[in-house]
Amino acid sequence: MWQIFYKGIFKENPVLVLLLGLCPTLAVSSSVENGFGMGIAATFVLICSNIAISLVKNIIPDNVRIPCFIVIIASFVTIVDLLLAAYAPALHISLGIFIPLIVVNCIILGRAEAFASKKTILKSTLDAVGMGIGFTLALMLLGTVRELLGNGTWFGLRVSSGTILPVLIMIMPPGAFIALGFILAGINKIQARRS
Repeated sequence: MWQIFYKGIFKENPVLVLLLGLCPTLAVSSSVENGFGMGIAATFVLICSNIAISLVKNIIPDNVRIPCFIVIIASFVTIVDLLLAAYAPALHISLGIFIPLIVVNCIILGRAEAFASKKTILKSTLDAVGMGIGFTLALMLLGTVRELLGNGTWFGLRVSSGTILPVLIMIMPPGAFIALGFILAGINKIQARRS
């Protein structure tokens, strides 16, 4: 059971190892707060949809399996979207279109197809929690790098002195690719040393 949970955080991290879900990862990670918000939203959808799919997997005909999964996932995305709009309107505006696009996020669809549709509720839940935590940590790591270098802040709090000039490209779209490239290079270097 521990391996199912653990693999989503490190061994099969959706962003840093499997390179899944890069569109929202690159788009919303200009700050740690945005990355954390998107990670929590996606984790909620992942957990709820994995549980629901695991519950109904035996009654869904094979020829309509994927459309049924999408309807289940879309239901939970709608709940997240409405909750964010009601209780975190600034975050809801900041994440914008990427909240509704969780419906077609390849991490969530992939886990529904590859895991939840074949495993028990407990295993599906552990997988979803691990993958969700891994996704959230990856978004926060990328958001930390981009926010620190681009604004000199972390969670909106100033952490650098006024003498260091921000590297504005880091909070722009190209900065997401640059930061992710360096993070992936660092991870590859660490893994090469372990081998």
